[in-house]
Amino acid sequence: FMARLDPERQSVDGRIHKALLGGLIMTKVQVGVTPEGQSDQLLAEADINGMTWSANVKYGSVAGGPMYGMNYFQAITPNFSMGGEGLYIGVNNNLAASYALRYTIPAAGDDLPTRKMPGMPSPEPPSSTIVASFSPNQGLTLNYKRIVTPQRVTLGAELNANPMTLESAVVLGAEFAWSRSKLNVTLDGNGKMQSLLETKLGKEPGQPKLSLSAELDHMRDEMRFGYGLSIDG
Repeated sequence: FMARLDPERQSVDGRIHKALLGGLIMTKVQVGVTPEGQSDQLLAEADINGMTWSANVKYGSVAGGPMYGMNYFQAITPNFSMGGEGLYIGVNNNLAASYALRYTIPAAGDDLPTRKMPGMPSPEPPSSTIVASFSPNQGLTLNYKRIVTPQRVTLGAELNANPMTLESAVVLGAEFAWSRSKLNVTLDGNGKMQSLLETKLGKEPGQPKLSLSAELDHMRDEMRFGYGLSIDG
């Protein structure tokens, strides 16, 4: 249970998480109350996890109207899964639906043991993952992720296409990780290149983190640069 009081806005927010049936079902309740009452929110949902499937059901109240939602994801084979999601918002009588397919292609030699770095989760084996999703409102989205070297080099691409407006967009990206640094680089179809370098200024946990970012827009002939320093207390 967690609650937060904002004296300036005179609002109260609260969250409750409860596991049921030995962790098979995880329930969540979120409440937000303000003096005006116009922005009050209530959201209750349950995550259900099976051996080869997962589902989520939710009910809430947004802007004075009810909201219902449900999604279901099923593994057909160890490498192929599919699912869908539906959402209804009563305040504007809006009904939205989306569908997704996921296929993983194991790389040659993925049965070899992978090296686990200290303090990091177990690495994903080298593989390629393709995710296709379709929504009548947003169109078709294709995502590709390639783990070249676990916890070191990851490549990705995203393609968005809307058959109704005939608009499309493509983004290519790469991530390079080292023991204390990480570099992310993206390039979109308009020729805009973005990069972000994050490095830890020390070996001990909680050390300051330095961030360097750059953006180059060939179409607008613009270039930006920034930096940041994060210190954990």
